[in-house]
Amino acid sequence: MNNLLWEGFNLMIIGMGAVFLFLVLLVVTTTLMSTLIARLLPPAELRPTPSGPGQPPADDAQLPAVITAAIHRHRSRRK
Repeated sequence: MNNLLWEGFNLMIIGMGAVFLFLVLLVVTTTLMSTLIARLLPPAELRPTPSGPGQPPADDAQLPAVITAAIHRHRSRRK
């Protein structure tokens, strides 16, 4: 019985060690790939996105009014 318990303990340590080493390798590989891609690729340009198809970007001052109108329309359709 003692020998079987010892073999189970050894199997547990080997299994947990293998999973730990795999996860460390995964983190290191992901970090290296991220660093490599950041160095090789130029940074992306930030462009303003239009509010909708063919429309200019929404003005920040109009945004609360647009949100309020959308909520009111949604609530009136649900009744």
